Amino acid sequence: MIVLGLSGALGHDASAAILVDGKLIAAAEEERFIRDKHAKNRFPYEAAKFCMQQAGVSPEQIDIVAFPYAEIPLSTAARWHYAKRHWYAPDRALDALFNGNRRFRRNRDKSLQLMQDLGLSKAQFVPVEHHLAHASSAYHLSGFREKTAIVGIDGKGEYATTFFGYGENGKIHKIKEFYDPDSLGGMYGAITEYLGFEMLDGEFKVMGMAPYGDAKKFDLSRLARFEDGELKINTKLVNVVGLRRYKENGKGFYFTPELIKWLGPKRNGDEIDNPYIHYAAAVQALLEDIALEMIEYYLGDIIRETGRIAMAGGVALNVKLNQRIIAMPHVKELFVQPASGDNGTSLGAATYAAHLAGETIQPMQHAYLGPSYTTEQCIQACQQHPAKPVFTRLEDAAKTGAELLAQGHPLAWLQGRMEFGPRALGCRSILGDPSHPGVADRINAQIKYRERWRPFCPSMLDTVASDILQTEHPAPYMTFTFDVAEHWKSRIPEVVHEDGTARAQIVTQATNPRYYALIQQLEKLRGVPVVLNTSLNRRGEPMVCSPTDALNMFFGCDLEYLIMEDILVTKVAREV
Repeated sequence: MIVLGLSGALGHDASAAILVDGKLIAAAEEERFIRDKHAKNRFPYEAAKFCMQQAGVSPEQIDIVAFPYAEIPLSTAARWHYAKRHWYAPDRALDALFNGNRRFRRNRDKSLQLMQDLGLSKAQFVPVEHHLAHASSAYHLSGFREKTAIVGIDGKGEYATTFFGYGENGKIHKIKEFYDPDSLGGMYGAITEYLGFEMLDGEFKVMGMAPYGDAKKFDLSRLARFEDGELKINTKLVNVVGLRRYKENGKGFYFTPELIKWLGPKRNGDEIDNPYIHYAAAVQALLEDIALEMIEYYLGDIIRETGRIAMAGGVALNVKLNQRIIAMPHVKELFVQPASGDNGTSLGAATYAAHLAGETIQPMQHAYLGPSYTTEQCIQACQQHPAKPVFTRLEDAAKTGAELLAQGHPLAWLQGRMEFGPRALGCRSILGDPSHPGVADRINAQIKYRERWRPFCPSMLDTVASDILQTEHPAPYMTFTFDVAEHWKSRIPEVVHEDGTARAQIVTQATNPRYYALIQQLEKLRGVPVVLNTSLNRRGEPMVCSPTDALNMFFGCDLEYLIMEDILVTKVAREV
């Protein structure tokens, strides 16, 4: 059976994924192909074409097209809750009651049009509830087969914002859902906007800013509370619609003028400053504390029984929260879907629909699910590029790359299949030697053009990970932070954040042999089995997909060296 999953229901992060006989073959975000970050208000035409091409199947062979957005009956609590909580915006409340599936119908029609345009004439269209898609992307691909607690926390789907349940013998069981506007992800997103960043993109920046502040300086508990099993967001301050929104230069935000009166003017600019660093710390602590309370309340017994958690939804990308979940008593292993945001719902829709059709879903082995390019294609891209790059064939790309890193140079690195999800994992990366002081500042200022205080992540060999991170917990996807051992902090200072943690990727030879070889070579040269790793893109742009994309970025910043498969690219001839 061949199942194609699509996403894009909420107007952002369209993607596609394909399963063949229960095995995940390919997945990619639309933004990477059309070069428009988050692919807002787009459907995954190019991503779907790629997935079918990678799987070697024609459109007529697709059995099911799954989409992560479903009809929500009026008989359920979701629409009534939404209407009750949006009493201050009667148009929204009445729409929820009398026209509550209008977005589903729009999404269904767009999906059917995509199917027609791509020739998917024989496929069955299967809608999947948004949070069931998140749950399936985590549970069915985790490899956990025995009873597993499932956590899904994000902004919102159809109406639900939070999912607690469990998986057992392949079947997902709901325990509890919360509904809009009672959303931890929405609350965090509103404060993200207040702190001067864009929702859906700046939450990582708030998380990165938080360690510079003191969470105890400001009590933000007025924003949200969890009591007697119920989550309640203060919609006099955040998660608001309509006329209740604060407006600036004609743009409405998801917080109110009351929040401004309470906390002061909305932050602007790139510097970390008072009191905003303390607000970031306080909202991060509030998110963590409430999430942990809810997990314990609804899943504590299951966790004590099994020790396993599978997690997805946008809030699952909050690596500091994940570190605290791992530290909970009785938690043995936490699997976080690396594409936990709405991009990953194409995976979840496909796996859930395949499960319903009787397929056994095979575990996710890695996130290298996008396109790859040959050395010849990379050479052709160089020959056709207007900037006339200088390129040289390499006998050993990993060795040359390590030598450049050891000399203190940042290095753009494109090899293998592109990663699925927001994290570069050694195939579309900018690399640096984390033992070279100042390399992080240089990458921020001259290459990424982003805030200088943003942290960078380490990719490290599996042979040393437990010594550096002081844990045996798996970490292949940069979805957790860990406390860095004291004896390593001075050796790799460029990848240790303000609070002594690192958002680490543990690299194995089996999943990424060339990247592994590069880190091994750097260890020989510098005694450091770790590289600084950040995504191959500039601020505001999607991660690079093709060699042409990489060249465009290369000539738009101060990078000096780019390795694409077996060629080294420079802007001028390099002395040998």
